[in-house]
Amino acid sequence: MKRTHLPLNGLRVLDAAARHLSFTRAADELAVTPAAVGQQIRALEDTLGVVLFRRTTRGLELTQEGEAGLEALRAGFLQFEEAVRAMQAGQSSKTLTIAAPRDFAAKWLAPRLADYAKTDPELRFVLLSSDDGLDFTQANLDLAVCLSKEKGEHEGVSLGSAGYVAVGAEDGAETAISWPGCPDDEAKGASLTVEDAGMALDSAAAGFGRATVPALLAAGDIASGRVTRFGETLSEHSYWLIAPLPQWRQKKVRSLVAALTA
Repeated sequence: MKRTHLPLNGLRVLDAAARHLSFTRAADELAVTPAAVGQQIRALEDTLGVVLFRRTTRGLELTQEGEAGLEALRAGFLQFEEAVRAMQAGQSSKTLTIAAPRDFAAKWLAPRLADYAKTDPELRFVLLSSDDGLDFTQANLDLAVCLSKEKGEHEGVSLGSAGYVAVGAEDGAETAISWPGCPDDEAKGASLTVEDAGMALDSAAAGFGRATVPALLAAGDIASGRVTRFGETLSEHSYWLIAPLPQWRQKKVRSLVAALTA
């Protein structure tokens, strides 16, 4: 059903003027001039085809036509306020739904979320895999992680140049481990091929060979001594935290992004 175009600004002015029975006091409430209130009322009267106010010796009075619509008008504004509160309810929620590549989630994101969770016991996280693509609408996501040259159509911030490092066990095999997206040409004929960079990193730690993986993923394992770094490769790609503008503006998302990029 086609909805009638509602002159919402005029109706808001009508409500204020009817409560105060004064264009001047209505103007003070709405932070506009009395002349602007008068213009809005005249425009509304022209649109509706009725007279809403009448000036008398006692001051401003509502006409019967103006009085007839006030109860429904004010009930409607209350409904609008409830609708806005309902739409903003997610702002107050402390549940964050995040999509990220599985290997990134396991190796980099999960430990940092665990640290961030310690700052507020009410925080809750839902982690989804982005390996099959991102759809903010379908998945109701707050934030996502992608590995790319730029953030694309959404708002975003880079976690720093990814770069790639070749890692392996100190006494492990020197053969290359392959995974989809591996930048190492020598890995194309590798005797071991795994699903992602995280599995390649774990396989390298187990001594299967050497894996060339994003430096950000390998940083923790290198620092702990689980794997040894044997070389590095520069890359134009980096990990990005991204979200559409409405999600990006949410306080809970801004706080998480600040924590992850600190």
